[in-house]
Amino acid sequence: MGAISNIEIKRLKSLQQKKVRDELGVFVVEGEKMVQEAVSSPFEVECIYRKDEIGEDAMSRISSLSTPSPALAVVRKPSDSYVDDLTDLDGLLSEGGLFLALDTIRDPGNLGTILRIADWFGIKAVFATRDTVDLFNPKVVQSTMGAIFRVKMHYLDLPALSSKVLASGGKIYGTFLDGVNLYERDLDNGSEKPSVIVIGNESAGISDAISKLVSDRLYIPPYPADDPGSESLNAAIATAITVAEFRRRK
Repeated sequence: MGAISNIEIKRLKSLQQKKVRDELGVFVVEGEKMVQEAVSSPFEVECIYRKDEIGEDAMSRISSLSTPSPALAVVRKPSDSYVDDLTDLDGLLSEGGLFLALDTIRDPGNLGTILRIADWFGIKAVFATRDTVDLFNPKVVQSTMGAIFRVKMHYLDLPALSSKVLASGGKIYGTFLDGVNLYERDLDNGSEKPSVIVIGNESAGISDAISKLVSDRLYIPPYPADDPGSESLNAAIATAITVAEFRRRK
C-alpha cells in the first residue's frame, strides 16, 4: 500500500468514536503483534496499514497512540457482540462452564485486563450489561493484548441472563462485603451447569437488579482481617483473585 488519501485518514480517525464503529461495523487494531493476532484469528481483517508503506506522518495521523506503532489494521466486528435473543446462547450455556458477567464496567483498562484474565484462566465467554464500556474502544483493544480475538464477549440484558442461568440449575456468584469468605465457600466451576461470576461497577459495585439474583454471595478477605487498609479492590484485581480461586478448586 502506498500513499493514503485525506479522506481515508479522516475515516480511520473517526473510528475512535463508538457511533462510527457501530455504523461501519469495524474497529482498529494497532501494533505488529496485535495485527498478527487479528490475521490469525477468525475475525475478518479488512485492511492493513504499515508505517514503512504510508509514511510516519500518515501513520501518526491515523493512530490513537501517543507513539504510533509500525502497523495498524481495520477489523470487522463479530456479528454476535450484541445479543437480543437469549436463546442464541442456549448452546453455549448448555455445555456448562465458568463465565464472567460485567455489571457496568466503565474503565477501558479494567475491561481489557478482565479479558486478559478470562483468556488466561480459560473462561469461555464474558457477558456484559449494554452500558459497559465498548469492547472495541481503542484503549480496550490495546489493553486486551490479543485476548479480544480469543474470548467471546456478549452485551445483553444481564438480569434476564442471570434468571435464565438460575432456571437451568446454574449458579450466579458475586462479591460483597457481607458475603461468605471466598476461601471457605464451596465453588462450582460449572462442571455440569453454568456458573457465572458477576463483577460490579468500579464505584457502585453490583447493581440492585443483579444482586437480588446472585445465588452465592462471596467475600474476598483482606489481610489482616481486622485491618483492611484500602476500602475496596480494583475490579480487575478482584476478578483475578476470584477466578484464580475457582480454577484452583477444579
